[in-house]
Amino acid sequence: MQRDELARYLKDYLDTEVFNDLGPNGLQVQGRPEIEKIVCAVSAGMELFEKALLLKADAVMVHHGVIWNFERPLYKGSYKKRIKLLLENDLNLYAYHLPLDAHPEVGNNIVISHTLGLTNAWPFGDYKGRFVGYRAEAGGIAAQTFFEKIRKEINEQALIFPYGPDKIEQVGIISGGAQKDVTQAVEAGLDLYLTGEVSEHILNYVKEEGIHFVSAGHYATERFGIKALGRHLEEKFGLQVQFVDIPNPV
Repeated sequence: MQRDELARYLKDYLDTEVFNDLGPNGLQVQGRPEIEKIVCAVSAGMELFEKALLLKADAVMVHHGVIWNFERPLYKGSYKKRIKLLLENDLNLYAYHLPLDAHPEVGNNIVISHTLGLTNAWPFGDYKGRFVGYRAEAGGIAAQTFFEKIRKEINEQALIFPYGPDKIEQVGIISGGAQKDVTQAVEAGLDLYLTGEVSEHILNYVKEEGIHFVSAGHYATERFGIKALGRHLEEKFGLQVQFVDIPNPV
């Protein structure tokens, strides 16, 4: 498949233009024009790029790329090493951030919802005018049973603040570093809110509001979308796609 053809397809499929994101979505570093094999992962970095080269990939596709609006990277230190390795080896780098959280088929949050056995999911979690998460029904499952399912399916080290009801009906999910958006879950009357990270003040807030809060790991909650996108590209275009797991405890 042609490099730019893939970029155009994903621009449309992931609807990248509708998001006011923290960095550019799409092709961030241009490499060789023909793509047969893609290595996908959560975050861009030297370890990933080196593994992609060993696997003879033509492109790397990630959720967290190397260009962010809140940084002004200079071509020195670790940033120089990353870019140099990509350019010297003609390796493409594609990155998709919020579009890969919000997508209704391959997004992190909808895939987590399905993985946990939730039903009737619909968009939730406003970020600059766009929904990036999902809320769904848990069917009155016992809270402890649902906690065990989260630890089994997402992260056995998930940090859980169990201050909601004994039976869980409504769940909100926003992967990654969306701990502050628990306020939206409280406003919506949800029983449990699941995200990746947690800040110190969250414990008292959820305890006083009477809602379960789950910090299942930024990395752990954002493996789902990039894997699903990889499977989609394999099925649609016959590309070779391999997920590379570079665990991060955060």
